[in-house]
Amino acid sequence: MMGSVTLATSARRAPTRFPFHATARTFSSTGIRCKPQLVILGSGWGGYEVLRGVDKNRWNVTTITPTNYFNFTPLLASCSVGTLELGAAVEPVRRYTPKTSAYQAWCDHIDFDRKILQCMPATAPPSFGNADSSTPPQQHHFQLHYDTLIIAVGAYNQTFNVPGVKEHAHFLKDAADARRIRSRILECFEQANQPTITDEDRRKLLHFCIVGGGPTGVEFAAELHDLLRDDISKHYPSLSKFTKISLFDVAPRILGSFDEGLQEWATVKFKREGINILTQHHVERVENGKLFVKEQGEVPFGLLVWSTGLAPNPLIQSITELKKHPKTSSLITDAQCRVIGNDGKVNPDVYAIGDAAMIQDTPLPATAQVANQKAKYLTKRLNKIIKGKEHTEGFVFHNAGSLAYLGDWQAVYDRTKAENVKTKDAGRLAWLLWRSAYFTRTLSIRNKILVPLYWFMNWIFGRDLTRF
Repeated sequence: MMGSVTLATSARRAPTRFPFHATARTFSSTGIRCKPQLVILGSGWGGYEVLRGVDKNRWNVTTITPTNYFNFTPLLASCSVGTLELGAAVEPVRRYTPKTSAYQAWCDHIDFDRKILQCMPATAPPSFGNADSSTPPQQHHFQLHYDTLIIAVGAYNQTFNVPGVKEHAHFLKDAADARRIRSRILECFEQANQPTITDEDRRKLLHFCIVGGGPTGVEFAAELHDLLRDDISKHYPSLSKFTKISLFDVAPRILGSFDEGLQEWATVKFKREGINILTQHHVERVENGKLFVKEQGEVPFGLLVWSTGLAPNPLIQSITELKKHPKTSSLITDAQCRVIGNDGKVNPDVYAIGDAAMIQDTPLPATAQVANQKAKYLTKRLNKIIKGKEHTEGFVFHNAGSLAYLGDWQAVYDRTKAENVKTKDAGRLAWLLWRSAYFTRTLSIRNKILVPLYWFMNWIFGRDLTRF
């Protein structure tokens, strides 16, 4: 059985994320391939878990991902303020090479009939060998064959088409986002500390706005408040009086997926800490350094973090052959995570998990917990199938509860929607559960050492406020 990797034979303009043009070039490399080709699209909570657990001695595994790492997303808020360093919140995809292949690229198109993926490198093209310096380097597509495909590309940030959000707001879904936020926070304080700045401009620069009252927005607000109280007040004592945190949301309460009592507890705590909670507020547009809120008018800011939910991945939007949810555009799968065509037939060779998919007639939240459990289920299924065993059981979600950090060593813990033990808690005990849960779920031994080490160093020495 022969496998091949060929470049596209026809020129096609690269997606807008690259300012380069594809060129017509064809070549092939062939080799003996006795193992079926398993291609994983994405390295998030779904794709990375499958990569970790799938039997690499029986599957020929290839990963296509625009980043060469996995984000441990619950720790990104801590990384964005320096409580943790970024290395503690990522796991490298190439830990599993050379047993697997990995390409840092986007998949732009899937030919389900021919089992061919068309991909675009996520790295800039090399500039050497370009005879005409006025012509930009060219980017090349490549094609990849699969026998079994796992679509785990996740989702993008939802902006609800509010003008200016993509240009002037920060998101918090990736380690690179956390790095940019951290740099911008420190830049705001260095700008405000200049002797030529007026007090009015200092108030604008040190107004930190967060749009979205879900767990991500709430945890970032909490981590930012800890930074301002514990470290900024010591290093920039004259600026502390100008700082302000505002949390906007269109819903009537923050943490809408949590128990109502925990929502109220979190709201009271934030207000007591001086964090402005502005629920039922609608952002109409964003400009450089200011957002326009329907209920307030112009609101100046130094940093805006946008966390309002998920939007479909462009690859999922481009797929027309498969059944999708009419509202979220997620791919519809059966109970075994196999995609369903528009004709109602199941494709036995294509699976979809994570934020890009949902099981038919079984709505589940688009969370890391669901994606991770689906990945574990799918890994077990693939490892049985490759051994010639049957695996007919469907996926069953086990709700382990929800956690959210609220600052000052306090958190909320909600298991009221779990199947067995239903409980909830708030305060210091919930914080201990929060830290222990994320520590135990950290994947590598390296990060199991780094995470508590950084927590301890932060407690003893404070956060690192250097900017470089």
